[in-house]
Amino acid sequence: MKKLRVGVIFGGRSGEHEVSVRSARAIIGAMDSRKYDVVPIAITKEGKWLSPAEATRLLPKETNKLLPDDVISETRQPSALIGDPSNNGLVQQSSDDQHAQVQPLDVVFPVLHGTYGEDGTIQGWLEMVGIPYVGCGVLASSCGMDKVTMKALFREAGLPVCQYTWFLRKVWERDRQAVLRRVARQIGFPCFVKPANLGSSVGISKAVNKVSLEQAIELAARYDRKVIVEEGLDAREIECGVMGNESPQASLPGEYIVRDKAAAFLDYTEKYSGTGHVEFVVPASLSKSITSRIQRLAVRAFQAVDGAGLARVDFFLRRDTGELLVNELNTMPGLTDVSGFPQMWEASGVPFSKVIDRLIQLALEQHQEKSRNETSI
Repeated sequence: MKKLRVGVIFGGRSGEHEVSVRSARAIIGAMDSRKYDVVPIAITKEGKWLSPAEATRLLPKETNKLLPDDVISETRQPSALIGDPSNNGLVQQSSDDQHAQVQPLDVVFPVLHGTYGEDGTIQGWLEMVGIPYVGCGVLASSCGMDKVTMKALFREAGLPVCQYTWFLRKVWERDRQAVLRRVARQIGFPCFVKPANLGSSVGISKAVNKVSLEQAIELAARYDRKVIVEEGLDAREIECGVMGNESPQASLPGEYIVRDKAAAFLDYTEKYSGTGHVEFVVPASLSKSITSRIQRLAVRAFQAVDGAGLARVDFFLRRDTGELLVNELNTMPGLTDVSGFPQMWEASGVPFSKVIDRLIQLALEQHQEKSRNETSI
């Protein structure tokens, strides 16, 4: 059987660059070398695209040992990674040898988290060059990245969501006091302030009064032109993984458990530094009825944004009322060694290597389905 040539694009310009690198390491480590030849393609924090040979420097030595020899030994610096529809997508081209053999990629795994990758930008480019890619399409990716648009779609689909408000950075800079009054009136304290277009808890702060609210908005506004403020709830934080295209399936849910009161909330540090303050438990300790409801709502949230491939749906389970709320959906969730998505599917009987196989197959199926569309009259 011919091996598939899989381009793994990672890094990127967003605040989640390091998480993306870690996800790429985990994906490459889980891929079956009998089925796939992996071509690493990195994007620096400044937005520079690196050749496969250059990209290996961002990966640990043990990961590079898993890559094909021709990638490791490649000394030519490609002038570009270009899209060529006549050659089925991305190809590598050398500036010093225009007659070098073209090596098209069969499928791309764009493991980019946050802006300039998870938000529909790279998905649009891959659509233009006509190559299959893992994950949600342009619409779902862009809607899933913008928390304001996402919540609007959830409400339209009849999904329960928490109270929230939002505003633009320019509005904040023009009249801070008006924004502070509106947040205090509509949401109150405590509340959580977030960049509308980012993930991995980057730029998120908890505000308990006017002073901390102002500081939280300043932080969030550093990362995005749009800021969202959500009500603070006494709630359990539950996650659920979704995989599929037209017939998505949900994993067993997992839960973040705070083991140390020093962790005020689940921020970036608590998620990825391994402080020990927070533990991810899967399956979550829930009744069968709540588990089933979470899985149903996760699938409905996925379908509400027209998802494809994969997503992680986050929930709040209120301790005071028992109400279940859909918080947000991540179209390219963290796939690191400590991320919830792989752990939830492992607990559901699907090891990470099989998850990768399934995601690649879903990418090929979605591409084939889209190719059925007529493009001329």
